[in-house]
Amino acid sequence: MRVIERVRELQAFSEGERAAGRRLALVPTMGALHAGHLGLVELARRRAERVVVSIFVNPTQFDDPADLRSYPRTLESDLAACRGAGVDVAFCPALEELYPAGHQTRVEVGELARPLCGAARPGHFRGVASVVAKLLLAARPQVAVFGEKDFQQLLVVRRMARDLCFDVEILGAPIAREPDGLALSSRNQRLSPEARRQAPALARALAAAERAVSAGERQAAALLHAARSELEKAPLLRIDYAELRDPETLEPTPERLAGPALLALAVFFPARKAGAEVRLIDNRVLRAA
Repeated sequence: MRVIERVRELQAFSEGERAAGRRLALVPTMGALHAGHLGLVELARRRAERVVVSIFVNPTQFDDPADLRSYPRTLESDLAACRGAGVDVAFCPALEELYPAGHQTRVEVGELARPLCGAARPGHFRGVASVVAKLLLAARPQVAVFGEKDFQQLLVVRRMARDLCFDVEILGAPIAREPDGLALSSRNQRLSPEARRQAPALARALAAAERAVSAGERQAAALLHAARSELEKAPLLRIDYAELRDPETLEPTPERLAGPALLALAVFFPARKAGAEVRLIDNRVLRAA
């Protein structure tokens, strides 16, 4: 596996592979890799002959400096995981490589970035769209793979790539979960032991709403009540949002569902570090046709 730190070197690699007729896939990550990330790599491998994994903790998508400081950084084990997964290139740029001194340019997506995490974390998706645009320009892939756990992020990136005419397919990969249902996340390792035991409440909330839909419930308020009732069974959990949205536009759903609806959850749990919190997200598209 080749480790590349410079944008121009990665662009040269990509140009050579393209000239040889080989497809490239990019898997953008912030490191602290887990089985969910490796699932993205596996999907990328099925869709391309060369796989590039970027490892970069992007500061511009953090609205809380403490969250940025505490984000896990495990580069050596990340590189070992990439080697084991058959990654061809690990792109590990320094901060100044993607954000040179005096940088002034940002990429901002409009309506899709406003609700949910966009409302809860001002500027978050501006940071996401900006860094993903940089990574796409650096790696020049034909396909890029993102996890569906960050469902809003996936929609924002797709919109950005379409609006700016990037010649790339944006693929979504299904959510990878622990045996108890908790969605895999680099943040899970920061949970306090008791918070980790209670964290599967998110998956149970999604399942409760899905069961209600299967039983014929179509009232949005009733579905949200079913989800919130499960969340409230976890005493350490603090709800950030629990909302039903259109899975394509993220507009609020009607009071009575007539089609698919995204149930999006965001909660806070206590962290291992006293006084700190960990924010977890999860989602499911309810098929209320």
